[in-house]
Amino acid sequence: MEHPNNDEIKKAEPTKAELEILQVLWQHGPSTVRFVNDALIAQRDVAYTSTLKLMQIMADKGILKRDESQMKHIYHVVEAKEKTQHQLLDRFVDSVYQGSSSKLVMQLLGNKKATKEELEGIRKMLDEIEKTNNQ
Repeated sequence: MEHPNNDEIKKAEPTKAELEILQVLWQHGPSTVRFVNDALIAQRDVAYTSTLKLMQIMADKGILKRDESQMKHIYHVVEAKEKTQHQLLDRFVDSVYQGSSSKLVMQLLGNKKATKEELEGIRKMLDEIEKTNNQ
């Protein structure tokens, strides 16, 4: 099996189904296909063979790594959750909002009613960004 290089890993954007698997692995850590499949079944009906095939594809794409040292293969995520989220968000903002994070935030705040706590958190974050930019 040929392993992808770093450039190919960066291009390997997970599909919706792959993101569901990543969520399970991010929450529970390295796991077997059976464990991941059982967690997915709690959300929707999915066949074990479908989960297995998808996780094998994800390993081929460089999204997951498979530990074959034990009888049961254990899969773990290659990139940290935050890094994957950052890459996906960057691509989304670039493709949908022409790279403008302010357009994204304005759209998001216009579509969803933010709680008082969320708005306070946003204000605090903006204050911190402004302090950093003024230094």
